[in-house]
Amino acid sequence: MATPVVVVRKVTKTFHRDTVEVPVLRGIDLEAATGDFLALMGPSGSGKSTLLNLIAGIDRPTSGSVVVAGTDLASLSEGELAGFRARHVGFIFQMYNLIPVLTAEENVELPLLLTSLSRRGRRDHVRTALGVVGLADRAKHLPRQLSGGQEQRVAIARAIVTDPTLLLCDEPTGDLDATSATEILELLRDLNAKHGKTILLVTHDPRAAGYARTRRFLDKGVFAPEPAAAAARS
Repeated sequence: MATPVVVVRKVTKTFHRDTVEVPVLRGIDLEAATGDFLALMGPSGSGKSTLLNLIAGIDRPTSGSVVVAGTDLASLSEGELAGFRARHVGFIFQMYNLIPVLTAEENVELPLLLTSLSRRGRRDHVRTALGVVGLADRAKHLPRQLSGGQEQRVAIARAIVTDPTLLLCDEPTGDLDATSATEILELLRDLNAKHGKTILLVTHDPRAAGYARTRRFLDKGVFAPEPAAAAARS
């Protein structure tokens, strides 16, 4: 069996609004093996993005454990978590989060500035990453000179340029038209199938989830059976 990259055990997460406790995750167990492509589905407010943030080490659980790449994230300080994310986690967001005054290649290079790579080494990594996402010919373009789908491809190149252990995708097609969304989903599938990337995809869209190898459905903070209608549409 493939080695688990992500092991989540009995995780809860509660937020506070004034004096009111708002439970978001309620005793979640989850594993993702090396090379898996897992979709986390569910309606808005079900806890999908919260779970993804816990796996990324961006937030900490109220209780339970999150182990990623063999490391218990609770054992790391905030500074150590930042270093861990830089080595092991590539994050892809719905809104791209590109810096508008930087070119595509400069945006992709940003995570490498935290490494010991030489300038030439960084340039080689950037060229490879942009080639993987099919944008080698757009390296000098600014974000405003790109389509939404191309901007998301740049964001994906930025996420994979450090060769991370895990790709975490939070509604990566939510701001795209149907054609661009399909292209991004096919790219993620290729990154998984051809490049062996382990991917966790948060989505409320059954069609997007259909590109994953496995999927889990969150509802009100717990895993539940996937609604039959959603399963049929995918």
